[in-house]
Order: sequence, then C-alpha cells, then structure tokens
Amino acid sequence: MPGFFVLEDRMSRAERLLQLMQELRLHRYPVAGQMLADRLGISLRTLYRDIASLQAQGADIRSEPGLGYQLTPGHQLPPLMFSEEEIEALMLGARWVANQSDPDLASAAQHLTAKVEAVLPDKLRHYLASVPLLVAPSRQLLPVQADMALVRQAIRRSRRLHIHYQDLKGLHSSRTVWPLAIAFFDQVRVLAAWCEERSDFRHFRTDRLGQVELLDSPYPGGRQVLMQRWRRHQGLDGS
Repeated sequence: MPGFFVLEDRMSRAERLLQLMQELRLHRYPVAGQMLADRLGISLRTLYRDIASLQAQGADIRSEPGLGYQLTPGHQLPPLMFSEEEIEALMLGARWVANQSDPDLASAAQHLTAKVEAVLPDKLRHYLASVPLLVAPSRQLLPVQADMALVRQAIRRSRRLHIHYQDLKGLHSSRTVWPLAIAFFDQVRVLAAWCEERSDFRHFRTDRLGQVELLDSPYPGGRQVLMQRWRRHQGLDGS
C-alpha cells in the first residue's frame, strides 16, 4: 500500500477538506466512511479527523450509525466574508477572463463565480451579481487555433510540448518546447518556453500556433526551476 500513503501525503489538508465537502454534497443519503476515505485516498483515521475538523468549523455533518456520514440537506459552507472591493476585484477578473480567453478558461471563470456566490451571505451575493465594473468586448483579439487547454495542462505538469509554428515571416517550423507561462496582452497571447532546437528561451504567439502535442516526458527541473531561469534571462530577478 505505499502508493496509497504517497497520495495522502501529497494532497494538502485544505484541498482535502474542500474535496470531502464536495463528496458529501454529491450524496443525498449517508455514505460510508470507508467509501469516502477511498475516494479521497486517505485512511479512515484521517477521515475521522477531517470530519471532526469540518464539524468544528460549522459544517452540519451527521453520523448515522451503521450507514455513514451525511451533510444536512441545504447546508452550505460558512459564509465567506469579502469586502466590497474584494468582490469587485474578483468579478472584474472573472469578467475579463470570460471575455478575453478561450472557451475552457471562460467556462472556468463562470463556474468560479457560481461557487463563490453559493457560499456568500445574501447581502454580498446580491452585490456580486451587480458589481458595476464592466469589461468591454475585445474585437481585436486574434483567433487561436491551437488547443490551449492542452498547452495549460503541459505547463501545470511540466511536460514537453511538440508544436507547429508560423513566424512573422510566414516560415513554418516544428519543434519541442518546455512551456512555462502564458502572457495575456490586449491583442495577443504569448507562450513563454524553452526551445530544444534553439537551446534558448523563445516566445511564441498563440495565434501562430498550429497543432500541439502533449508529450509523455516531463522536462528536467520542473516549471518552478524553469521559471527562475526565465526570470534571470529576462532580467526580472532583481539582480
């Protein structure tokens, strides 16, 4: 069972508690503790501690002898307390993402605001829906053909990408890169990456990307190490 305990160690406690609440929400009837533990990849002992921690924070989780645990129907997490400025910042950012990015990120922004709205007290929930900060439609953003969800997945997982690219002169090339970040500008988005063919950092406009392929092999060092190297290369490390 060594892999079981590795999974438990790698998941942060905060993430685990949120996932546990989500698992309980998905069940209308009591769910066995062992089933919950298996779903989260943790031991029963850890599950008992997590249940007690959530109950101490106000979650109405009931224990049904011989049946398991159930979140009281209609129960929500304790209200999140935001200032009006914080809500404005959240909504402005979400609206910008929904307007300026690809469909997957736009959908994620909408789901994010829905999740926040679900746990806000009534007064803040009403303000969330009427934040008077708007994002003008972008008519000049150049279209992107590449699968940007796949590019973001490569960045998160520190995986190599094989890309097809057309430069400003119209020349086509294919190369393997180590993607580390995407920069969003008014008209274009730019992928920052280490290029194996050039043995150097390169920046690729996403509207000039063609087919992208996620490779099985991770690049050495991981994204954080590569990001530090890129920042030094760009003179952004303060030195």
